[in-house]
Amino acid sequence: MFRSLFSRLAIFAVALLGATLGAIYYTLTEYAGHAMGMPVAAEVRARVLEIAFLAAAVALAIAFFVTRSLTKKVRRLKRVADGLAGTAPETKSSYDPGDDLGSLERSLTSVAGELHALVDSLRFESARRQAILANMAEGVLAVDRDLRVTFCNQAFLRAIEFRGDHFEGSPLIELLRDPEVHALIRRVVSSGEPGALRIKLSPMTTRVFDVQATAIAMVAGNGAIVIFHDITELERLEQVRKDFVANVSHELRTPLAGIIGYAETLLEGALEDTQNRAQFVEIIRANAVRLGSISADLLVLSELESGEAGDQEIIGVKTVVESALLTVESEARDRRVKLERNAVEDLHVAGSRLRLEQAVLNLLANAIKFNRSGGEVRVSVRREPSGMVAVSIADTGVGIPHADLPRIFERFYRVDKARSREVGGTGLGLSIVKHVVERMRGTVGVESQLGKGTTFTIRIPEARAAIRA
Repeated sequence: MFRSLFSRLAIFAVALLGATLGAIYYTLTEYAGHAMGMPVAAEVRARVLEIAFLAAAVALAIAFFVTRSLTKKVRRLKRVADGLAGTAPETKSSYDPGDDLGSLERSLTSVAGELHALVDSLRFESARRQAILANMAEGVLAVDRDLRVTFCNQAFLRAIEFRGDHFEGSPLIELLRDPEVHALIRRVVSSGEPGALRIKLSPMTTRVFDVQATAIAMVAGNGAIVIFHDITELERLEQVRKDFVANVSHELRTPLAGIIGYAETLLEGALEDTQNRAQFVEIIRANAVRLGSISADLLVLSELESGEAGDQEIIGVKTVVESALLTVESEARDRRVKLERNAVEDLHVAGSRLRLEQAVLNLLANAIKFNRSGGEVRVSVRREPSGMVAVSIADTGVGIPHADLPRIFERFYRVDKARSREVGGTGLGLSIVKHVVERMRGTVGVESQLGKGTTFTIRIPEARAAIRA
């Protein structure tokens, strides 16, 4: 019942006061029957003073012990408070559960434990989110209501080509000066509604970003988190798709127009023209063959790009080259182009024989078609020190302009469109060569000089380990 500190202090005070008053009363009563002369009065005063000094001494002793107890309790409370502030929490305490300060200490200790568990959980979640955001491939930017940077990851800093050391707390204008992005973020912060746009962050590069901004609640008001998704490759692929569709449409339209035109001419009476009708039919057949070639090459490209492995075998490169040379021999003779075998070693690679022969045949056909009358095509097969098998096909033809070299392996790309139409072909040959060689873990390179000729070199890893097996 009297466990409270203040209750005990009150009891001690009342007891001390009672004892003091009782002692004084006893003293006065004892001397009440005597004549109160000077000696007696002095003795009474001395006795009362003794009682007062004794009461004061007892009070000081009680105050000392109470103060020491309070000091200990306050120190324990301070340790608990320090635990609340972030230092190590008090794990072991000897508080009195019936004391007021002890109850407070017990409550604070319990709260400190729960608070530390909550803080640890929040720190773990914060670290995990920080790690996720920091390692995202997309750029992440967070700003407050005043458009000051509160967070951004390395992907964003690389996107804006930031070269400084400090960015947190800096105005966004110091990192990113794109007015469209600033307008988007201001609109999102003020309205609370998400927004998006597509931009180039730097006019010096071709990188395109899809920007998504969302409002986030902060203590001082709405901020915004912005995601920068690099869609440069998607844009490039979309443009390739559009170019491919346009090129296919154009390539198919030309032979179809010839077939339809000459068929209509025959139907309108040219069937009776014995002198020209055979020529008209031959033109229709040639255009149909061209359509078939385009379709066949497109199917080959589709198969190569699909990633299907196909038949894998050990291929003798010398045999493939000899077979391809036999195939183009008659065409080379008709165009008066000389075929020469400089050095053809008997080496082996792993892959599809049919596809490799098709790639070599395409390069030989181009070397003959775009050569000059009386020109040469030189073929060599050699082993390089790097362990690659190199197949080189060099011609003495018109050559390729330097500006066109990076694009010659694109589908339907032609350097000289007029010459290409004249000599025929689908415009897919070099693209097929590139895909075939890459499927065999190799590379294809080209060197050319205008008016002097072109050299294509295929490099494929040699299959010596497979041969030993």
